[in-house]
Amino acid sequence: MAITLVNPGGLPKIDVYRQVSIASGSKLVFIAGQVAWDAEGVTVGEGDLAAQVEQCYLNIGTALAEVGGSFDDVAKLTVHAVDWTPDKMPLLLEGISRAAAKLGGTPVPPATLLGVAALDVPDHLVEIEATAVLD
Repeated sequence: MAITLVNPGGLPKIDVYRQVSIASGSKLVFIAGQVAWDAEGVTVGEGDLAAQVEQCYLNIGTALAEVGGSFDDVAKLTVHAVDWTPDKMPLLLEGISRAAAKLGGTPVPPATLLGVAALDVPDHLVEIEATAVLD
């Protein structure tokens, strides 16, 4: 495995992600921001943040599988959430949890959550991009 995830002493231990990702592989994979589209380009979970987060993670999983990877290879996630407020965190975590159940593991690479005014399509509530490292 090309990625080692660490919570260093002296930094807060966060349950939903690790503070540091150590990459030792040889191939960098950059996955474009994934939105809640299914394979036909239809928005999944209109108005439902948890459903859209789940679909974003599943789309990232699909992209990783195509190049021979999995969430175990993800070094960093960046989440862009429309009109973000802290009270939406349970919905974000619910979507991640549902995706994890389908993907067979809980993805916990370092992550950055950014609140944004809007995304490319008004129905999209979240967009998630990933960087992975493969051997």
